Amino acid sequence: MSNFPDLSSHDFKVIRELGHNRAGGRVTYLARNQVNHQLVVIKQFQFAQRNSNWSDYETIEGEIQVLRGLNHPGIPRYLGSFQTTRGCCLVQEYKHAPSLAVPRSFDPEEIKQIAVGLLNILVYLQHRIPPIIHRDIKPENILVDETINVFLVDFGLARIGDSELAVSSVAKGTIGFMAPEQLFDKALSKASDLYGLGATLICLLTGTPSTTINTLIDEDYCLNFQHRLPQVSLGWLEWLQRMVELKPKDRFPDAETALEALKPIYVIRIPEAKLSQSYLELRAKKLGEKLTKTITICNTVPDTALLSRWQIAPHVSDPPHTPYFHDWIRLDTADVNGNQGLCQITIDTSKLMADQTYEREVLIHTNAEQSTQVLPLKIHTAPVPIATKKLPYLSLALLIGLATTATWVETTAWEGIVSNSG
Repeated sequence: MSNFPDLSSHDFKVIRELGHNRAGGRVTYLARNQVNHQLVVIKQFQFAQRNSNWSDYETIEGEIQVLRGLNHPGIPRYLGSFQTTRGCCLVQEYKHAPSLAVPRSFDPEEIKQIAVGLLNILVYLQHRIPPIIHRDIKPENILVDETINVFLVDFGLARIGDSELAVSSVAKGTIGFMAPEQLFDKALSKASDLYGLGATLICLLTGTPSTTINTLIDEDYCLNFQHRLPQVSLGWLEWLQRMVELKPKDRFPDAETALEALKPIYVIRIPEAKLSQSYLELRAKKLGEKLTKTITICNTVPDTALLSRWQIAPHVSDPPHTPYFHDWIRLDTADVNGNQGLCQITIDTSKLMADQTYEREVLIHTNAEQSTQVLPLKIHTAPVPIATKKLPYLSLALLIGLATTATWVETTAWEGIVSNSG
């Protein structure tokens, strides 16, 4: 036997449950109109619940007040409401589209399309007189179909102009998607809904479920996401950052301004990593010499940021080493950020054999289309100097001198003997 409510007296038959908030006494059903066979969504507010109070009735009355005046393809049409013995039911047009809370994969261009669709809905709401602030923009309240048509639902917390549509309380909305001014019950503006939209888009881009958005939020309530989106263009990163600024004055002032800023932005632009040399050959002139060479890496693609990580490739002849620390090769930096970087490579030949050639590789990992580049190294060590013997010039001079003296003495002696004989 079904536990679904019997709504046949109102010409509806419940097919299945779409969602619920048991604590708040709200259950949403997919139903069929038995007269025209149209599929509809019925949101039932069960006021007979033990924890229900008059504010629950005011919540649905406020949502009805908002929906009655709306006519936009991105907002399911209000079809009516009726009372039951258990509470009140709100009937809306059914859209065959799951919410963004359901795990799905979107490419960055599709996420931009979702952003544009939502901004168009917000532009419509903000152009109303008085403007409408949704106050609960999050993945669960955004439906997206297979062709990336976007729908915004659940106006239970909406505010028309300066009026509050439900009983005032602190922190209405969902933590992580509420703008700080909403979290602390401060004055809201057209920039307030932009925060929830920005947080939703960041969740989609980073693959973060809405239930774990706290993993992106630091102790200052700032969303930290840029490091997780290395291939997203700088323009879109800056746009997203402005959407979730803590102070309303630092965000876009309204949805229309945010939409115009987003339209020309390239979502994905891949940097290009160019090395100043594709091959490095160094030759030592003397034993133990340290050889140094600086390699430049640069990116010429605008609106992108190059991220690179340098490391020494393992080699079978080397002792065990980490990618960043080697016995005789030194890289003066392992991480280079920005669109131009330098890496100084130093070779200590004192730890190598003389008169040998060594070949190694430096790996450069980047966020460019070619994610890893190889820089071959060839190092020639200096030969062993040839030992040369110095001639004993001093000894030779002494010998020549002694020989000369001896000859002179001998000659002088013979001359004396000959003279005496005569």
